[in-house]
Amino acid sequence: MKLKILGTGTATPSLERVSSAYLLETGWGRILIDIGPSVVRRLMEYGYTTNNVDMIVLTHFHPDHTVDLATFLFASNYGDVTRDKPLVLLGGKGLDTFFRKYVRLYRWLTPVGYELSIASLPCGTLSFGPVVIRTARTNHNPESIALRIEEKRSIVFTGDTAYSKHLVDLARQTDVLVTECSFPERKVRGHLNLAALQRIVNKVKPQQVILSHLYPDWDAFQKALPPPFLLAVDGLEVEV
Repeated sequence: MKLKILGTGTATPSLERVSSAYLLETGWGRILIDIGPSVVRRLMEYGYTTNNVDMIVLTHFHPDHTVDLATFLFASNYGDVTRDKPLVLLGGKGLDTFFRKYVRLYRWLTPVGYELSIASLPCGTLSFGPVVIRTARTNHNPESIALRIEEKRSIVFTGDTAYSKHLVDLARQTDVLVTECSFPERKVRGHLNLAALQRIVNKVKPQQVILSHLYPDWDAFQKALPPPFLLAVDGLEVEV
């Protein structure tokens, strides 16, 4: 598997970081995890189109993780190259209701010429060819999920979360942990800082930890991060 980090930011506008989003290339297809503002543009900047994406995962329904779903679906119907291959939309509890309201608001998004499969998976397992996806609830919003994607090796995406036992259980011994770490030191409900993340890492023991969903507090952070921690930047590529 190959990971392309499209964005490492948050709802706070930034010229350096768009909303946190990740494109994972697998033997089954390309999986896009979260799709906040500017993510579709960022796909194009890195040489992809909406037609290159086979699945979209929404870790939760906050705007900085979902807004560009409208752009993506609109382009699938009315872009220069319309979509004709299936698309899977995966998320947590209430995904069906969220999507119905989304389409009611933006009525041009109902799929035209392709099949859209919606899979609500608050916790459980799905298989797509050689790829296995497991999800678990996390400590942020009622619908929030983390996901573990396995194809010989494994990668876990935490989504937004505070410390969560469910996340620890899901992520044990993963090869790569892509985790929100919104703040180096500040404590904010529903999010991680370095101290809370270290608690998770001590139990999970991943080979690599990639920090993302970074608020501006990180701009003034001068300390070196110890291995296996890596502070992500937009455009980073990682072989899993």
